[in-house]
Amino acid sequence: MPPNRPITSNVGSCNEYSVGIRSEPKRERPAALASATRPPIRVVTFAGPGSEPAIQTVAWPSVPAQAALIKIGACGVCGTDQHILKGHWPKPLPWPFTLGHEIGGVIVEKGKDLTQDFMGKPIDVGSKVMIPPLMPCGRCYYCLHYPEHANKCLTPVYYGRYLGFDRPPHLWGGFAEYVYVDLEMLPGTKIYKLPDDMSLRLGSLSEPLTSCIRAFNRAARAGGFKWGDTVIIQGSGPIGILAVAAAQEMGAGRVICVGAPENPRLRLARGFGAEATVDIEEITRSTERIARVRDIVGGFGADLVMDCSGHPSAGPEGIEMLRDGGTFVEMGQFTDAGAIETNWHRICAKDLNVLGSWAFTSNDLPLGVDMLYRSRHRRPWLDMQTLYPFSEDGVRAAIADAMAMRTVKSTVVPWPDLAEA
Repeated sequence: MPPNRPITSNVGSCNEYSVGIRSEPKRERPAALASATRPPIRVVTFAGPGSEPAIQTVAWPSVPAQAALIKIGACGVCGTDQHILKGHWPKPLPWPFTLGHEIGGVIVEKGKDLTQDFMGKPIDVGSKVMIPPLMPCGRCYYCLHYPEHANKCLTPVYYGRYLGFDRPPHLWGGFAEYVYVDLEMLPGTKIYKLPDDMSLRLGSLSEPLTSCIRAFNRAARAGGFKWGDTVIIQGSGPIGILAVAAAQEMGAGRVICVGAPENPRLRLARGFGAEATVDIEEITRSTERIARVRDIVGGFGADLVMDCSGHPSAGPEGIEMLRDGGTFVEMGQFTDAGAIETNWHRICAKDLNVLGSWAFTSNDLPLGVDMLYRSRHRRPWLDMQTLYPFSEDGVRAAIADAMAMRTVKSTVVPWPDLAEA
C-alpha cells in the first residue's frame, strides 16, 4: 500500500503482542536501563503554520510514580488542527510541537501511584483510555467558583497544542506512536477509562462528541432544548455529523442538516438519522436556503439551530431558520474566522436565546464515552472515519483530505491492529 493512501479495510483483531502490553517483570530493572533497552518512539512535529509533518525519534521515557505511557490506537484530525496549520489560531503556540488531540489508546506502562482515572475507575497496564486536549487545572478562579465553566480555566493542560516538542519526554500530542501523561509534572492531567470492549477507533471520537453534548446541555439549561424539538445543524463536517447524532440521542424529534458536499458528508448525515439535508453547493443563496429549511420544517421554524460550520455567515442565516422564541447555539467558531455584518434587531424582535459553547469541562467527558458506547450498534460511528497510516505522507494526506472535505473524520492509526481492538 502506498504510504500516502488511506487505509480502507479492517485489519482484524489484535493480540497481546500487537497491543504492546508488557508483562510485569519478575525483577525490577533501574529506570534508566529499562529505557535504554527499549526502541525509540516516532513522533510527528510541525514547525509552524503551513509546514510539512516531520517525523522525529525520541527515547523511550522513564515512567515515574504518577505517570503513564499510552500506546495510541487512533487519533482524529480535528478542525482545530487544520486552523492551526492555516495560521488561524489567535494565541501564541510553542512551535515546533505535535498536533493531534482526539486520542484513543492503551496503557502500556504506568507508575505505581497511578491507580484510577479522573472519575475514580481503576486503571492498569492494558486499560483502554482516552485523554482530552483541554484539562482544567481545578484551582483557578473559574475552576473554583464557576465549575460549570471550568472550560474557561486560566491555566489548563493542553495536549496537542500548548506543550512544545522541546519539553521532555517530547510525547505531548496524538500524531505519534505513544503519548505520555504525568500527574506530578502536569497536575491538571486527566485520563478517562474506556469500556474494555470499546474499540480505540470509537474511543477517539469521545472528545469531539463531548463538545456537541455540552452544547445541547447548554441549550437545555437555558430552556432552549427539550424532548421532541426540531433541530437544524449547520455544517456537515465531523462536528456537524456528531451533532446530528447527539441531537437524536438527547431527544430531538426532527433533525435537518445544512452543509456540503453531498458525498461523503450529507450522505453520511442522513445515515446518522437526519431526516433531510440542504446542500449549500446546490442552493447557493442564503435566502433560498432559509426558505428551503422552513419548507422542510413547516410551521414557524425550528426550535433550535446549532452552528457547527465555523463560517461567520452561519449566524445571521441560522437565526432566520428559527421560530420566534427559539434558540441559536454557536459552537463552530472555535477560531476567529472574521467578522460579518448582522442585524441584532432580529435577535431582539424574534425574542431569541443566543448561546455560545466552548469545548467542555472535565465532568462532561464521560458523557461522550457513554453515548458512544450505548449507541455503538445504533449509529454508524466508524463510517465517519477514513484511516491513514502513521508516516509523514500518511499524516500529510489525512490533513489535506480533511481540509478538502474529501473525508468526514480523517484518522491516523499508528498501530492498525490496535485501532480495531
